[in-house]
Amino acid sequence: MKRIIPAAIIALIGIVIAYFMISQPKPLKVYNPSDINPKLVDKSVQEIKIKHRVGSFQLTDQDNKTITEDFFKDKIYITDFFFVTCPTICPKMTTQMHRVYNEFKDNKDIYFLSHTVMPIQDSVPVLKEYAEKLNVNSNKWKFVTGDKQQIYNLARKTYFAAVSEGDGGPDDFIHTENFVLVDKEKRLRGFYDGTSEKDVDRLIQDIYTLLEEYK
Repeated sequence: MKRIIPAAIIALIGIVIAYFMISQPKPLKVYNPSDINPKLVDKSVQEIKIKHRVGSFQLTDQDNKTITEDFFKDKIYITDFFFVTCPTICPKMTTQMHRVYNEFKDNKDIYFLSHTVMPIQDSVPVLKEYAEKLNVNSNKWKFVTGDKQQIYNLARKTYFAAVSEGDGGPDDFIHTENFVLVDKEKRLRGFYDGTSEKDVDRLIQDIYTLLEEYK
């Protein structure tokens, strides 16, 4: 004799399933160049639709150590572009990035990477002094300088953080408020206004969501 499951039990099961579906955070989008506002993407890579990754780079941090993409292997990191003497958006960005740093400073999976867009002026000693004033762990938050063209190519062709076009030459200049979230596979997972407390709150939540993906 077949047992008939009461309608109330069926309804309860449905509610429980729906609850868990709703309560689970939606996975973050993986961004490729074709998904992003063309104004932020260098023309040479605008048509790429799959498998965009952060490629190789070689820069120098505030401790005069060489930093490559390998430093961030199996790490989640947040990156931006700034310069030490910036009187406008950069102080706001630093304040907001410091909020994120404080939230995750004890998490071994989360790192920070800030590129100067004025690498000649922002030498290693200048970056060192800047980082020390912020009282941050130099192994956790990297402030990097290096070849200007390489840094500008990273902004425009890798992280898609800058609207302006240019060749990284002497007269080229990037000024952008964007923060970019990068996952352990070196994929881009989010873009945020680093001058906006509300948008950086979204970044913090997205980092927690991304951490859940790796559990």
